[in-house]
Amino acid sequence: MAKVLTSREENYAQWYNDLVIKADLAENSSVRGCMVIKPHGYAIWEKMQAVLDSMFKETGHSNAYFPLFIPKSFLSKEADHVEGFAKECAVVTHYRLKNRADGKGIEVDETAKLEEELIIRPTSETIIWNTYKNWIQSYRDLPLLINQWANVVRWEMRTRLFLRTTEFLWQEGHTAHETREEAIEETMKILNIYAEFAKSWMAMPVIQGTKTENERFAGAIETYSIEALMQDGKALQSGTSHFLGQNFAKAFDVTFLNKHGKLEHVWATSWGVSTRLMGALIMAHSDDRGLVLPPKLAPIQVVIVPIYKKTEELTQINEKVETIRKKLIAEGISVKYDNRDTHKPGWKFADYELKGVPVRLAVGPRDIENNSVELARRDTLEKKIYPMDGIEQIIKDLLHEIQNNIYRKALDFQTRNTFAADSYDEFKEIVKTSGGFILAHWDGTSETEEKINKETKATIRCIPLNQQSEPGKCMVTGKPSSQRVIFAKAY
Repeated sequence: MAKVLTSREENYAQWYNDLVIKADLAENSSVRGCMVIKPHGYAIWEKMQAVLDSMFKETGHSNAYFPLFIPKSFLSKEADHVEGFAKECAVVTHYRLKNRADGKGIEVDETAKLEEELIIRPTSETIIWNTYKNWIQSYRDLPLLINQWANVVRWEMRTRLFLRTTEFLWQEGHTAHETREEAIEETMKILNIYAEFAKSWMAMPVIQGTKTENERFAGAIETYSIEALMQDGKALQSGTSHFLGQNFAKAFDVTFLNKHGKLEHVWATSWGVSTRLMGALIMAHSDDRGLVLPPKLAPIQVVIVPIYKKTEELTQINEKVETIRKKLIAEGISVKYDNRDTHKPGWKFADYELKGVPVRLAVGPRDIENNSVELARRDTLEKKIYPMDGIEQIIKDLLHEIQNNIYRKALDFQTRNTFAADSYDEFKEIVKTSGGFILAHWDGTSETEEKINKETKATIRCIPLNQQSEPGKCMVTGKPSSQRVIFAKAY
């Protein structure tokens, strides 16, 4: 088969790019920095969406939709916010084109300049909080728990499919609360939802923690994140949840009458995950043969391929496979029967392996005669013969086992590649030779954080939550430190 991948060991970045393209997940668009998400890739994203959407709704959130365009003046109302996003903004200045006078193409009509320039949504805090001031008057209107599924634009200079593109898809939650405590509780609730989704659906272990001031979301009081480790030893921030305090409420004058008839500003959160999760899914599990998908997120969980030479053999196989297919569907298992005569079985095997289908069945005349099927599992590449009778339960149990095995493998990798460093020299050696998560003491200053980043390219991924206090000394300055933080090179 022509679809050959560069090996991870040879060139990890090229392996990733090869895999995204050759597994039909996405491709580069003719628009600079943008991507076309292909049906197979979008089907995985749809499954992610469906699960997360259900988790949000189970916790009381509702979906809404807000404009793609944001008046420039809105972005300027929250000082930290505009400073954080100004360099990434795409701006609409005109609303019309006209034919050139010389007949050679079209140009911007200078008479059609907008009175106020519009920012193409890099994130929606400003447009949403401007709306919320009309929705919130009393404590009876709170909490307001809104999520939106949307696209955003951030003008990135260096792009990579799924990981960092000029336009990408995401969900963004924006909530308003009566008290500080309620807003903080919401922030942590969402962080836990993201961590549970990563573990139970993506089969990807993550570390939860707070971001340093340098890494905090522009306009937030506190930013929490889930951090995952990819197979090349680099970290990937896979979701963030922000406690915004009253910053946006004050900027847009969003107030409410409390239970005592006193006017107060509301307390806010925002949170989101994006199609970057697709990149995480790929890099956390896949191998040199292609995608390895956790069954819970695989668009096709089982593919069945007939092996035959004669038309009458195919007719027999079709009848038997239809029985198996119906039984699998009845168990809630997504299945595809690929009996196309345009491709050989070997080509199909390699293609479905590349695309990460968790289980493959091969059925031929001899299998029908023996009332058996050959089953191959994608995670371990093992093949085994099973009886056709009760195959639906065997596959159901196997999918559960594969899901757990993929998680165990990723967790073992994270454990093996998490190190403690007590000196700066030791730290630099780990960064240089192996990468991974590095637990080290830090004195809490931005200056030391920036020095480490400048000299090693590693950043503080997070200050882990629920970590036992471990007094020590900063590996760089020797100043006191109450606990270790997690460093890594990152995407």
